[in-house]
Amino acid sequence: MSKPTRYHPLLVAIHWTTALLIIFMLLFGTFVLARTPNDASKLLPLALHAFTGIIILVLTIVRFIVRLTKPKPEPATTGNKFLDFVGVATHWLLYLGAFGMGISGLAMAIQAGLFQMIFTGNWTLSGGFYQFAPRPIHHYVALALDAIILLHIGAALFHQIIRKDNLIVRMSFGKKAKA
Repeated sequence: MSKPTRYHPLLVAIHWTTALLIIFMLLFGTFVLARTPNDASKLLPLALHAFTGIIILVLTIVRFIVRLTKPKPEPATTGNKFLDFVGVATHWLLYLGAFGMGISGLAMAIQAGLFQMIFTGNWTLSGGFYQFAPRPIHHYVALALDAIILLHIGAALFHQIIRKDNLIVRMSFGKKAKA
């Protein structure tokens, strides 16, 4: 049986959904949550952030399972073994980063009692979130994820613009791509 030229449609849908949600969350965390005082006014933005994070975590797990169980195209190549290795490593680091953000965020939310505060509407947290051990992890994984995402986007642009191999079609919907 020949290898497909595109990823499974479920994988494509999850890829683009999580990509948009992760970029939204990184920006939201940096430009909204970081600038919102640690008081009751932070409850609604935190609820949005926490529940979106849980969705991303679940989608990441589902995506990982689908990626392991569905046929996929041959690995992309740059013509350079080192860059090909970086490409493979980047994809695994994206999974690890999304998973790390979800787990550290969930751990911090549980330690802070965030879900009880959300469901009761009663802000009970005194002080900031840095008092919880997962908070620095969440912060540094976010910074690493920023860099990995930029690398991933840069590589996609390299393939599309420099190599002109139309690699992006593999992660799109539609008829089978030409081999």
